[in-house]
Amino acid sequence: QVQLVESGGGLEQVGGSLRLSCAASGQSASDYAMGWFRQAPGKERESVCAISFRGGATYYVDSVKGRFTISRDVTKNTVYLQMNSLKLEDTAVYYCAAAPVLRYWVDSDVRPPHWGQGIQVTVSS
Repeated sequence: QVQLVESGGGLEQVGGSLRLSCAASGQSASDYAMGWFRQAPGKERESVCAISFRGGATYYVDSVKGRFTISRDVTKNTVYLQMNSLKLEDTAVYYCAAAPVLRYWVDSDVRPPHWGQGIQVTVSS
């Protein structure tokens, strides 16, 4: 089993920046691709971005490209999401997830097997 613990988030104004962290622990945690989903009120959960288990490959949904950056510290089994130029539509609960490959963020028919509890990100005008 893999345990994921998110931190960071909170309230920020439009155009500002926030940083999320997700620490993974448990058996084979370092072997998983990790990334983020988000769910806004009244909307379905959507894929945001992900990074491969060694950090060599990444995926971003079009709406965050150029604004969000995902990175990974393999020595700490921690993934970071730097969110810049925040928009109102970035407001959501952000969930860290772990899965065998990046496909779990690209293909909406599959979902990662491991999830964090979620953390609120609120962008205000």
